[in-house]
Amino acid sequence: MTSDDLVIVLTAGLLATSCGLLGTFLVLRGRALLPDAVSHAVLPGIVGVYLVTGGRDTIAMLLGATLFGVVCVLAFQALRRSGIVASDAAIALVFPALFSLGVLGVSQYTSGVHLDLDSTIYGELTFAPLRTLDLGGTQVPRSLLITGAAAVVVLAVVVLFWRPLVLTSFDPEFAEATGIRVRLVERGLLVLVAAVAVTAFESIGAILVVTFFVVPSATAQLVARRLDSMLGIAVAVGWVSALLGQRAAVRLDSSVAGSIGLAAVGLFVVALVFAPRRGLLWRRRGRVPRDSPTRRSGTSAGATARRG
Repeated sequence: MTSDDLVIVLTAGLLATSCGLLGTFLVLRGRALLPDAVSHAVLPGIVGVYLVTGGRDTIAMLLGATLFGVVCVLAFQALRRSGIVASDAAIALVFPALFSLGVLGVSQYTSGVHLDLDSTIYGELTFAPLRTLDLGGTQVPRSLLITGAAAVVVLAVVVLFWRPLVLTSFDPEFAEATGIRVRLVERGLLVLVAAVAVTAFESIGAILVVTFFVVPSATAQLVARRLDSMLGIAVAVGWVSALLGQRAAVRLDSSVAGSIGLAAVGLFVVALVFAPRRGLLWRRRGRVPRDSPTRRSGTSAGATARRG
């Protein structure tokens, strides 16, 4: 494995760490589609920054994209809490409106520059080793710094706010009774998801971000019986997918992001078939208990958080 290959694997693995930790709570809360909506809804922010600044400065682009990501989250929450539409309908209403606005902006105002849907939505992980920053006289891949910083921040948030995150995921009524501001916790979680999604769009691409948010966590849910185990398995699945996908892409001379995504889905299929107690083989043998292991693990995690 060359140094460039290592940068690609590390970049994807660090992103998988952030997405796996946050995606677990999204899956448990029934918000798995939100990262997809956020990653596409940031397009108007990218176009807006270009129109204001006349350039494609990375920091400015990230700020503009993050702003619209937060707008997407707040609009989704406002619609969902109004009771007028269901949660999935709220996502379906906000996402196409902002994405359509961004598409119109790209076609109308930026058709003459390199600011197209491919560069803003799909990204290109292969170029990650080529985009560098001077750090103390050493050229360091920018994607490593961004995804590494995001992973550290997400890990710190999960550790510091473990009890509120667990209780609001499994027992929001109890959390509210103990004085935890459930709405604030959920809003903070969704804003953090939006920030992670947009910080990785340039080098990693929105499609792979969505894959890492959902697939490893769904895989871990099939295998794990405790919440802490589910988090660890989700992160591990992301790293294994990054390694297997990158090596497959090199061997087949294919898309790195696509190969990593297929590797993640392949691991999910393996878990779906062979997972103890919840896999298809166990179901055929009639050994599946009536109560859900994940729900049991969540209850025990919730009880642990209460005692803590």
